[in-house]
Amino acid sequence: MEKLIELIIIFITSYLIGSIPTGYIIVKMFTGQDIRKVGSGSTGATNVKRVMGKKWFFTVMILDALKGALPVILASLFASSFKGIGLLPVVAAVAVIIGHSKSIFLNFTGGKSVASGVGTILALNWQVGLMIALIWAIITYASKYVSLGSIIALAVSPVLMWWCKAPVAYIWYCALGAVYIIWLHRSNIKRLIKGEENKVRE
Repeated sequence: MEKLIELIIIFITSYLIGSIPTGYIIVKMFTGQDIRKVGSGSTGATNVKRVMGKKWFFTVMILDALKGALPVILASLFASSFKGIGLLPVVAAVAVIIGHSKSIFLNFTGGKSVASGVGTILALNWQVGLMIALIWAIITYASKYVSLGSIIALAVSPVLMWWCKAPVAYIWYCALGAVYIIWLHRSNIKRLIKGEENKVRE
C-alpha cells in the first residue's frame, strides 16, 4: 500500500508540474492573446515563436525542458520505493508529458511534449538527452522543419538508451513516449507529406 501511495503521489505531482502551460502563460502575459487560437493551436515553443519571435521560442523551450526534468530528478532523489529499476522516475516522466499535452489548467489541451519530453530524458540519462538534443538541432537546421527534427530525434531515443545500457524501464519509456509524441504530431506528418508544413525559417 505504501508503494502504491508513493506512485500515486509522484504521478499526480508530476502531472500537475507538466500541466503548467508555460507557452500559454507567457503569450497571455505579454500579448493578451490565447496561443491556442494562433497557428497550430499548440502551447509549445514553435507556436510561441509565431507570436513572439525566436527569443521566446528558446525561452519556452528551455522552461518546458526544465519542467520535464524537475519531477524526474525529484522522483530519483526522494522516492524510496522500487529503487534500482528506474520505475519511479519513469512514472514521473510519463506524467509530465501527459500533463504538458493534456493540461488540466487548459481544459486538457496543450503542446506536443517535445521539449518537456527531452527534459525528462536528460534527467533520466544526460548523455542520451544531449545526443537527442543534438540530433534535433541538426535535423531542424538542415530541413528547416522543427516537427521533422522532433519526430526523428525522439524516434531514435530508445535505441540510444539501449546503446548507453540504461535501465530497461528507461528504454521502454523512450519507446512509448516516442510513439505518443509522434502521434501528437500526426497533423504535422500529413503536412510534411503534402509539402505544406511551416518552416521554422525561410
